[in-house]
Amino acid sequence: MGAFTIERVAAESGVSKTTIYKWWPTKGALAFDTYFEATQPELEFPNTGDVAADLRTQLRSHARLIGDTPAGRAFAGLVAEAQTDPDLAAAMHERYTKPRRRLALARMRRAQQEGQLRADADPEVIIDQLWGAVYHRLLLTGLPITAEFVDCALSNLLDSIRPAIALAPPTRR
Repeated sequence: MGAFTIERVAAESGVSKTTIYKWWPTKGALAFDTYFEATQPELEFPNTGDVAADLRTQLRSHARLIGDTPAGRAFAGLVAEAQTDPDLAAAMHERYTKPRRRLALARMRRAQQEGQLRADADPEVIIDQLWGAVYHRLLLTGLPITAEFVDCALSNLLDSIRPAIALAPPTRR
């Protein structure tokens, strides 16, 4: 974010700074809109009827985007900038976090209705556990964000939130 300036955007786009500020009140808001438009197709949430497969697909896509492309560092910069830019923080919450979370919540609740997840599992907490683990690696640990990491986190969580299957007692002969 340090090298990203409104002056540079104005010079490269051939428009005035006034025109840019008419649409984006801060450089953070402009950077976020650019990030959001570039990454939105990568972050779609599938609905195949198999919640484990859908979560794996979405989380792997998310992990690939922020772990293997410049989008991850851009997102980390946006999160940092949002700490001092209330307009950016509000935009990220309203246009990125809230809608993405709403999609994931709807998918989790469908999975509960279909019996794929326990009825008493809290979808909000599931989302925080899965996506929070990815963001934790991006923002704090520097550890790799890989498909293997996603698969392990997902398996660990799903093992605890899937309904128990009642086994029939063994037959005696």
